[in-house]
Amino acid sequence: MRPYEVMVILDASLEEDAIRAVLDRATEVIRANGGTPGRVDRWGKRRFAYELHHRWEGYYVLMDATAEPPAMAELDRMFHLADEVIRHKVVRLPDKVAGRAARPSAPAAEPVVEADATANGA
Repeated sequence: MRPYEVMVILDASLEEDAIRAVLDRATEVIRANGGTPGRVDRWGKRRFAYELHHRWEGYYVLMDATAEPPAMAELDRMFHLADEVIRHKVVRLPDKVAGRAARPSAPAAEPVVEADATANGA
């Protein structure tokens, strides 16, 4: 299982029930594909720096999830098809950022230290 972070920008004119429905659908897609949804952080309405799809505001949501790549591909597909979603981005978090230990690798060879000619007085 790999850690992911998903940023979703929804239409700001949506009712609270519609926003909840989109987020419930997203968590169900993750669960149905063997993943575990994590924290859902609602940032609320924010003004865009420029116009997107004839809108100047969006409702921002940040989600964490742990899943396999096919589950996140299905989530990405669901967001592409949802009319309520203006933009979205799915990012795989590096192990260091996700707070997990890095995978053990093969032991590294010891570095070769060459003697400095000036240190020996030569």
